Amino acid sequence: MESKKDIIFDDWGVISYCDAYKKQRNLFDIRVSARQNNEEPPCDIWVFCEHLPVVTIGQHGNRKNLLYSSDCLREKGVDFYATDRGGDVTFHGRGQCVCYPLFDLERREMGLRRYVELLEEVVIRTVAEYGITAGRLNGASGVWIEPDTPYERKICAVGIRSSRYITMHGIALNVNTDLSYFSLINPCGFADKGVTSIEKEIGRQVSINEVKADIEKNVLSLFR
Repeated sequence: MESKKDIIFDDWGVISYCDAYKKQRNLFDIRVSARQNNEEPPCDIWVFCEHLPVVTIGQHGNRKNLLYSSDCLREKGVDFYATDRGGDVTFHGRGQCVCYPLFDLERREMGLRRYVELLEEVVIRTVAEYGITAGRLNGASGVWIEPDTPYERKICAVGIRSSRYITMHGIALNVNTDLSYFSLINPCGFADKGVTSIEKEIGRQVSINEVKADIEKNVLSLFR
């Protein structure tokens, strides 16, 4: 029997951002509608996927952080979408583990701040399994290597949306990501901070499926 805090894990594989957004929005709307009608929303779901190359900007993002026009991006084989998540500009592409948790925070009895902290902790624990020490940076979301030093660099972006305590969007962990794409933008609005990946930090590629398994284990440990 499922408990009220069970989590279903799903993997959409490699999918365009547009198609993933439509699928995610459908799951989100079903859950929000249930809350509006005083019904119990469906079980929480955690979605894994990888996107084809795309730059996205959050609803309050600064377009000055796009270093190329959307037309120029598309000429370079990179799609562009303005979306309804929080956060600024980021890149998604192959070799990046994107996670979309559609969680009912009311059922989990937690606020948005605690939820974001737990998402970051999932990543901190996951990269630790590859010998990487990561943490948080004051005044910035996501997960960072050597935060508050001249060498700080971001390994995972966080951008979410919530309505009636239902969440969508989530995290993007650079595993074997081609980091050259980040030169197209000021990642997450920062012109003076670097980006990194598990591969860059440890000097070898790792299986993204292995990373997904580690994330799932840490999600189940933290979201109990």
